[in-house]
Amino acid sequence: MTSWTPEQLRAIGAADELDIAAFRPDGTLRPYTTIWVVRVGDGLYVRSFRGQDGVWYQAVQRRPEGRVRAGGAEHDATFEHPADVDEDAIDAAYRSKYARYGRSYLDPMLAPGARGTTLRLSAA
Repeated sequence: MTSWTPEQLRAIGAADELDIAAFRPDGTLRPYTTIWVVRVGDGLYVRSFRGQDGVWYQAVQRRPEGRVRAGGAEHDATFEHPADVDEDAIDAAYRSKYARYGRSYLDPMLAPGARGTTLRLSAA
């Protein structure tokens, strides 16, 4: 795992949305999907709105490497299920950052199905 620079962490964490794409087995990039991203401490976290049925989520499960675009920049990244994740802190970050979108969008991100897909983004 490689750390983000402070500038990258700030820019990605502040971005309203993140475009995420996994690498295919042959090294080509899958299409980007727009998702939400939150920052908790020095970590960047994403979840699948559709839980384990999310296409992008399934792709990063097969190969946990890809690329993200946010904050005006593009970065290679790895995706991992963190053992030390604080789901309550991540929930609070989603509530704080995305409350303006209303419950129909926010509640699915806080549901058990989405919580089970929490991934930490790391710089590759």
